[in-house]
Amino acid sequence: MSVETLSRIQFASVAMFHFLFVPLTLGLSAVVAFMETRYAMTGDAIYLRMTKYWSKLFLINFAIGVVTGITLEFQFGMNWAQYSKFVGDIFGAPLAIEATVAFFLESTFIGLWMFSWNRVSKAVHAAIMWVVAGASSLSALWILLANGWMQKPRGYVIAGGRAQLVDFGALLWNPYAWIKLFHALSAAFTVAAFFVMGISAINIIARRNLELSKRSFRLAAPLGLVASILIIVAGDFSAVQVATFQPTKLAAMEAVWKTEAGAPFYILQLPRLSGEGNLVQAWPVPKALSLLAYHDPNATVRGLEEFPPSERPPVMTSYLSFRLMVALGFLFVLLAFLAILFSRKDGLAGKRWFLRVMSLALILPFLACELGWMLAEFGRQPWIVYGLLKTRDAVSLSISPTDVIISLVGFLLVYSSLAAVDLFLLAKYARKDED
Repeated sequence: MSVETLSRIQFASVAMFHFLFVPLTLGLSAVVAFMETRYAMTGDAIYLRMTKYWSKLFLINFAIGVVTGITLEFQFGMNWAQYSKFVGDIFGAPLAIEATVAFFLESTFIGLWMFSWNRVSKAVHAAIMWVVAGASSLSALWILLANGWMQKPRGYVIAGGRAQLVDFGALLWNPYAWIKLFHALSAAFTVAAFFVMGISAINIIARRNLELSKRSFRLAAPLGLVASILIIVAGDFSAVQVATFQPTKLAAMEAVWKTEAGAPFYILQLPRLSGEGNLVQAWPVPKALSLLAYHDPNATVRGLEEFPPSERPPVMTSYLSFRLMVALGFLFVLLAFLAILFSRKDGLAGKRWFLRVMSLALILPFLACELGWMLAEFGRQPWIVYGLLKTRDAVSLSISPTDVIISLVGFLLVYSSLAAVDLFLLAKYARKDED
């Protein structure tokens, strides 16, 4: 394999593993803050028990996520030196702000929260956790501002073979990044809600922590419904951005080959594994794709045949990841609605089949997040910075395939160990009897 292919495999492996922790940190921090706020307002001891129980799982997830995130950034200099050289003047600013402001604020206040129990008032202690939740979202914002510039470059000039930022406001108010933030936070709250409901369902089946688990389930269910609906709304906004600024990605994720005004949406469609065209294409809904992509039923959707083969994303990967992500989004709405319905008046006790479903559904939002990441990054190919720098031109020039293989094996061993530690600790503290 080439250095480019191996470097892409390594970055994808490490980034996808790290991304398992990010949405749960974003969502669960706010859930814990809400639980503690309810305790501060009502004095109900069940909310205190809920806060302490779920905060342990949050802290485990946060700690492992920090480790995986730190090592992730070293790859920019190790495997992607040409990329770092090209975008360093732009990419470095939001990453530095994220590390020195958002992450510093988040980690400092987590420590303050952990060691200030019974040393400050209940209201102040709850407020500290809200700062943690806010800092987590602020951290996500700066990462997405950096990624948003890669997806939709703006406010720059090319000088001396490097992209240089001339308008910080253009980077800061990039609509692509803000819509991605809306999408990411909706996904994070969905992950957190289904995580809480899934762990609670497991405990209810095992008859552990019954009161705590039932109350946690009832609290998380409405959040899951609202967040999963917002995901669909955010996804619609994101699709419009993709259609406007990344037409090749839209064509790949919809498997559109021919440019057409008033393009239909095919209910049954399957692209070829290789080559051009689709194997199956049936049951068209007239003008539906143009309406979904541009909010205009007569809009023109550009097909893949309009672009050179060297500038087309991988069609099958983009198409399937998009379809699966959308299907999961609608499934979350259904499951969260049933969770609200069945958790009323202690109805979960007679719905063991649903509890089993929810215990398995715990992993589905994580899968949906990974599929969304795959679509965003694979669909941008062959560009690493859309329209400016191709991935093949971004790799380091001084490393060999052997160098990348050695580092890839090292990363996989370390991350596998971290995964084992994370699962062990989560399982241990999730089973701990708090009653």
